[in-house]
Amino acid sequence: MNNELTMPTKISFKSNRVMVNGEVVRTAIFARFMVAEVQTELTEKYYLIFYKNALIYGGQLEKVQKGSFLDKVLNEGIVLDQKHPLLPVLIPTTALTIPAKNKLFNHLQRNYSLLEIPCIAAALDSFFSTEQLSKPIENIFFHYRRNGSFSKAYQSVRLLSDLSPSLEKISDLLHSREYSSYSSFYTTSSLPAIQKKDPLFAEFHCFMNRKNTEHFQMLERILKLEERYAEGLLLWMDDKRNLTSESVKSQTELALKYIPLENWILVLSYAEINPYKWLPEARNFIEGLMRDGQYERAAVNLFPFIEDLPGEFHQILNEIWNQVDAEFVSAHLEEFLLLHQQVAQDNDPRQFEQRILQLTAKLMEAHDLKVVCEKLRPIQKNFPHSIGIRKINEMAALMENPERMMELGQFYADFNQYDQAIECFFWEMELNPADPAPVRQLCKMYQHKGMVNEASAYQQIYTQLRSDQETG
Repeated sequence: MNNELTMPTKISFKSNRVMVNGEVVRTAIFARFMVAEVQTELTEKYYLIFYKNALIYGGQLEKVQKGSFLDKVLNEGIVLDQKHPLLPVLIPTTALTIPAKNKLFNHLQRNYSLLEIPCIAAALDSFFSTEQLSKPIENIFFHYRRNGSFSKAYQSVRLLSDLSPSLEKISDLLHSREYSSYSSFYTTSSLPAIQKKDPLFAEFHCFMNRKNTEHFQMLERILKLEERYAEGLLLWMDDKRNLTSESVKSQTELALKYIPLENWILVLSYAEINPYKWLPEARNFIEGLMRDGQYERAAVNLFPFIEDLPGEFHQILNEIWNQVDAEFVSAHLEEFLLLHQQVAQDNDPRQFEQRILQLTAKLMEAHDLKVVCEKLRPIQKNFPHSIGIRKINEMAALMENPERMMELGQFYADFNQYDQAIECFFWEMELNPADPAPVRQLCKMYQHKGMVNEASAYQQIYTQLRSDQETG
């Protein structure tokens, strides 16, 4: 994703009564959970765990322990890096508070069902010991069992081993014969039947098996029913097997309900889905930018798909090429070399030549002649008769001939590269101290640079040399 189109996603939260400000550098979705990796202003690293969009817990960690819930989410979840355009939609903008550790489970009991709490507890294995997590989970399990709810007792710990290996021993509670019928239900029943009886398990099971078509479709229905649109979009982008014009259209209608068109174009671009090929509105967006004079912004949006744009974009590319300055072209040289191939046939040869001269001058400000020649080689293949490129090739040949520094200096002057020109003319003056020609050029170069004293000094030398020639 192009850095020019994305901004850092900031987050603020209170940890142990201290306000912490940071930037989200990585986020991962895992069914109902979201994990945010945050880099603070002091370069500390925090991990925040959300459940159903609410912050559950978090803390500072030097590294993620292998085999932990965090490790599983960051490796098996849908991961978003810091440039992902949907990140600002997922991350809360208001200041958050990490609950106190000693009050957390009381907080969970007030806000979540007893079946959800063991699942949430499993996500905390990086911050709590196995003993600290086991006690509240076992309390819930035996609460259901004492009340004769063997099915719910089974459900309360069924997921644990899938989420956190450290809690696998608790799952041993299910190995007794009295739970065998419940176990067989999960292995023999249809997915809709499981979802109806145990929606919590069904969602996690579908997420972990989302590459399977049936599980993917079930998860998609769950997210849509619960209006979890951002997660639905991420799920769709995570699996491009269903990429059709109809699916792009339906996802676009959904996305535009809560994010602007520009953001949706960025989302598609990030997912390597060409919006200019699939989305008619994308062209209107680009043309709107151009009407507002935002040609560089329009170009940056088009760059990722410069080789795969429909033919109707050729005129747009041509106008962008005519409007942006050489400095911008130099900063995006690779993309513009590809753009050349797209629009060259439509360009006025004189305008094109002028642009090559401008581009060459910009390249010469940052690179030596050999590098400039290499960078311009793709253009030379398409436009072998370009005057600007011919000049560069002649200059490269002159570099090997110390007796022709006067010519090389003049070429540098043509490209407004006055410092390099001065070096060439000074070399020539050293070789031929009686010749006024290089001295005159040195005077001109310093005039171009606005260095009045130096220009005046060389003017005096030039006048003296001319006088010596006339009297000699």
